[in-house]
Amino acid sequence: MQTRIRCLTFSVLFIFSLSVWVSPVAAKKAEAPKKWGLSMGLRYAAIPFKTEQDSTYDIVPLIFYDHGRVFIDGLTGGFRFYNSDKWQFSAIGRYRFFDIPAEYQNQIREDGLDVGGQLKYRITDYWDVDFEVLTEERGYVHANVITKYRYASDLWEVEPFFRLRWKSDDFNNNFYGLGIAEPNNAFDYQIGGDFRYHVISNLYIIGQATLTILDDKTRNLEFIDKGTQGAVFAGIGFYNEKKPNSQKTYLDSKPYLRLAHGWATPSSVGDIFTGNTRTDEFDNQLTSLFLGVPLSDTLFTLPINVYLTPGAVYHHSSEVQNSIWEYVLAVKFYYTVKWPTPWRIGFAEGVSYMNEVSCIERQYMERQGYRPSELLNYLDFSFDVSLGHLFNQKAIEELWLGWSVHHRSGIFSTSSAFGRISGGSNYNTVYLQYHF
Repeated sequence: MQTRIRCLTFSVLFIFSLSVWVSPVAAKKAEAPKKWGLSMGLRYAAIPFKTEQDSTYDIVPLIFYDHGRVFIDGLTGGFRFYNSDKWQFSAIGRYRFFDIPAEYQNQIREDGLDVGGQLKYRITDYWDVDFEVLTEERGYVHANVITKYRYASDLWEVEPFFRLRWKSDDFNNNFYGLGIAEPNNAFDYQIGGDFRYHVISNLYIIGQATLTILDDKTRNLEFIDKGTQGAVFAGIGFYNEKKPNSQKTYLDSKPYLRLAHGWATPSSVGDIFTGNTRTDEFDNQLTSLFLGVPLSDTLFTLPINVYLTPGAVYHHSSEVQNSIWEYVLAVKFYYTVKWPTPWRIGFAEGVSYMNEVSCIERQYMERQGYRPSELLNYLDFSFDVSLGHLFNQKAIEELWLGWSVHHRSGIFSTSSAFGRISGGSNYNTVYLQYHF
């Protein structure tokens, strides 16, 4: 049941992401998004329970995007159904951490994606109040009232906030009572702040600090160590340029569709790049369709095209696995070399969710003694060439033939979000990519 709910959630989020692409395709030129970004950072959090290890850490990749009805803000993403000067109503999903010692995180998977609705009221241009009702995959409900204030200067953006959270009986008994004690429904509080510092061009430093204050019933449980829990996050990222008039209204980069087919390999990325690719003994294969949503024509003033790229991947059935669906959301960078004919190198970073772990990935995890994870980090390395320029055919100059590595992994066991595992799976793929 939980797997079906996860699959449904990611399917809905993927469908929402498709709407990001529809409006640019309809236009002669793609409209630049209001906000975009990709960052990577370290989250350090205190463990609220009485354990020998009093803190845990995670490497966390974050994607940011805001355009039209769709928004992605790090750990939160959503779709705006209604938006006026004062009120906004959205369907949202938010990733929630469950902080326990790292040695148990591969087996105990209580991190998760909570989904629900958010009603936003804009008090001023800089001050909002959000009302949220969310549920995790088993139906455990919690609700938030969050007030935020935004301050911005030439270099700094600071957003202090206060959150009041109501936890239902099931939610509090599971995540704080650990299924043993029953503190039942209660309120807790969180104060914190987000910041972003503009270093130069597209480079920023970002961070967050929070302090959660538990209710009396929960903090008095015998296995709760403290009544407060602190967490900090710090990272670096690439974002749209902050200087006035630095962002175009419309972009020269064109949206694209990429159709690919790939073959599994037990080889590592390093082996693939050095030509030591081995063949999967069961010949497992995939077929994928990716959309490309232009974000920027440049990065650090260099001619590097930046795209948001959602994708759906179909893993074909074989003698060792059933057919499997995979959903990807990533940010991709392209650099074009125009000699002797236009060719490109590309790199993407994002997240990947599968409704069932593939055979080649499951076999690797079993050899390493890991419990597999449906959610993993996603990388894509690509090389392609313009067929129109290669064959001097103007009609197909926007059609590219390429090769890429489709990679899923757990970032060297540094993230509880990815099951605290190391390794994953690789597929060599060939593709056709057409820019509209």
